[in-house]
Amino acid sequence: MYSFVDYERQPGLRDASHYDLRRMDELLGRLGNPHLKARTIHITGSKGKGSTAAMIASVLTASGYKTGLYTSPHLHIFNERIRVDGKLIADQEIVTLVDRLKPEVTAVNEKATYGKLTTFEVITALGFLFFELKKVDFQVIEVGLGGRLDATNVVKPEVCIITSISLEHTEVLGNTLAEIATEKSGIIKSGCVAVISPQADEAKQVIEKACRDTGVKLIQVGRDVTWQPLSHDSSRQSLRVKGRLASYELAIPLLGQYQLENATAAVAALEVLAEKDPRINKKSIADGLAQVNWPGRLQVLNRKPLVIADGAHNPYSAQKLREALERYFEFDKAILIIGTSADKNIAGIISELLPLFDRVIATHSIHPRSAPTAMVAAELRRQGAEPQETEDISVALPIALAMAGEKDLICVTGSLFVVAGAIEQAYVLRLTV
Repeated sequence: MYSFVDYERQPGLRDASHYDLRRMDELLGRLGNPHLKARTIHITGSKGKGSTAAMIASVLTASGYKTGLYTSPHLHIFNERIRVDGKLIADQEIVTLVDRLKPEVTAVNEKATYGKLTTFEVITALGFLFFELKKVDFQVIEVGLGGRLDATNVVKPEVCIITSISLEHTEVLGNTLAEIATEKSGIIKSGCVAVISPQADEAKQVIEKACRDTGVKLIQVGRDVTWQPLSHDSSRQSLRVKGRLASYELAIPLLGQYQLENATAAVAALEVLAEKDPRINKKSIADGLAQVNWPGRLQVLNRKPLVIADGAHNPYSAQKLREALERYFEFDKAILIIGTSADKNIAGIISELLPLFDRVIATHSIHPRSAPTAMVAAELRRQGAEPQETEDISVALPIALAMAGEKDLICVTGSLFVVAGAIEQAYVLRLTV
């Protein structure tokens, strides 16, 4: 699969002109349109779309439905992208489906009427084939990038969700919130119900117009469905959600106020489904949310010292990370380990995080899109920090642990790829929670 053009792994190649959904339609048509076989929830946004997708899938499984979940990127292994009822696709199942895909992909690429298929497009088709093979009742599909031209935007969802929008992937999606919202609202289709998380006015107006133009009912989190935080500790938090159908007392094993927002968006979407399906009810919603597992997001890897990994990868998510660290944890000094992708707003990420930290270590991951350590360190120095430079997270984390006292904080962030390395290294070092 990675023999095709892979925009996930190659920096600087993303451009809107490279995306054409007609080649996905052609490929899926040759495969018997597997993407249309299951009831679908489609999710986009700049922050929280993966967490929201995981929450919804967990609830649908708890409600007794066989549920497929398709997300990207993966933290550790490719198989994480495609799962049914929490179980990852097996290696042999991938091999079998790739063999089935090969002749159809070759046929589409030889014609190349609308350009050649990319790696992500082939992976997406593989995911749909797997969900068809497993006869899932529901498929929860996370957009890869944007929405309008994303390979996943061939589905016909019952519910589409747009989580909070911020500036990201501007080389493809546009330079303003309105332009980005236009791309993301491309998943809104006639016949579905749209759920949106709280948005800046600039983005909300675009989404509202898309709903009017398509005749789609719009449910707004914060207006139609609201939440109230109740309590939290260092491993979970509870909230009360007032929905359109009922009120819910819920607990989630994910930290951060933005996860309360994500949980509320999940409830709003699930209520749309519950209007047709009594198996989705207050108990299954509470049970599913209590069991959700979504690593790499404000994840505690160790207690003494406190080691936290979070995949914040843009200024908005970095701001939310800083706020969450201050709200949910107590610590003396704070050490930042940061590595980013080269195509991210490195200056913006650093400016949001730096005020909280006493020491900084610059690093990078093994991913091809990773920014060189020197690039990250140069920006840290420009903003007044004196970073220590390391060439790998496997070196950075032991250095930070040697620096830290028992009551200190170490935070690893900047990209999911660096976070994945930290989680793997925590296992090697036998860190414990």
